[in-house]
Amino acid sequence: MIGEAAVAMWWDVDPEVRPDWEEWHTYEHMPERLSIPGFLRGTRWTALDGAPFYFVLYEARDLATITSGAYPERLNHPTPWSRRMMPHHRNMVRSVCAVHAAYGTGVGQAMATIRFAEGDPELPRRRGVTGAKVLRSVPLTGKPTAEQTLRGGDATFDRVLLIAGYDVNAVRAAAPSGLPGAIVGLYRLAYCLEGRDL
Repeated sequence: MIGEAAVAMWWDVDPEVRPDWEEWHTYEHMPERLSIPGFLRGTRWTALDGAPFYFVLYEARDLATITSGAYPERLNHPTPWSRRMMPHHRNMVRSVCAVHAAYGTGVGQAMATIRFAEGDPELPRRRGVTGAKVLRSVPLTGKPTAEQTLRGGDATFDRVLLIAGYDVNAVRAAAPSGLPGAIVGLYRLAYCLEGRDL
């Protein structure tokens, strides 16, 4: 896992819309995000256990990449295709985050996401796990962006522990229990794009 900041998001899309939505997200939306200087990697995941169905993570060089400049500009000027797709997002949870702790750089086939309210969990290290990261949400001020308005507003979270690996069962087993307010999901990798790929 790379970068000092991230945008972490979960949402649902109605099954009948998913083929069109995934085409848009793969061929327009994610390349648009990764073309922004400082955006390093984007990954899209689909649920194996838990909900919502999608988890998307954008890893960025630093918080300034996400909180100023080109990214907020894009959020407030969605493309025509984005304007058609954004209203299909359901149960949206999204936060801009600073990386609190991390190890590992690769992209595994599985990702556990554990949203929680407080505490400082250890990063699990075991066979089959290739990396882990704790993200802390950064409160933002100001009015909702044009994209948030199209989606009907976004919920946020406090902290999230991300555990990645090549072994789904190892990733599942590495998820800690007992974190306050924990919401756990298990996801498989659907798509990955790096800025240098463009």
